Amino acid sequence: MQMSDNIRYEHISDGSFWAGVADGSENPIREKSYQFALAVINLYSRIQEQTEFVISKQLLRSGTSIGANVEEAIAAESRRDFRHKMALASKEARETVYWLRLLSDSDLVRDLDVSSELTHARELVRMLTSIVKTTAQTSDPAG
Repeated sequence: MQMSDNIRYEHISDGSFWAGVADGSENPIREKSYQFALAVINLYSRIQEQTEFVISKQLLRSGTSIGANVEEAIAAESRRDFRHKMALASKEARETVYWLRLLSDSDLVRDLDVSSELTHARELVRMLTSIVKTTAQTSDPAG
């Protein structure tokens, strides 16, 4: 097991790689990305009711992909693989912020308030960026 800041990295017996918080509590990025995906699915349904189909599908794809990449990172085979998957999650979070901003600033959907989703997405971007930078600063003994 190795530690960097408050993130714990360890190899699991099945060969996968795990990262979590050092105090052993639940993995916050995993939970936050999952909750965000649920919020995006709910938002997608509301947007679809107003017959906006193009941007809402882009939002659904990128917003749910964040958590999927985090899940893949948790099962990574190396620190390099972990960092790569978290970087993908970070890019998806940034893309999601873009789609949310477009929905917010355009008149495509009436009476749509995405401020909560934007705040959550920006928080995910900050967290994922921090994880990627922290992981990049440490060497990976397993390659």
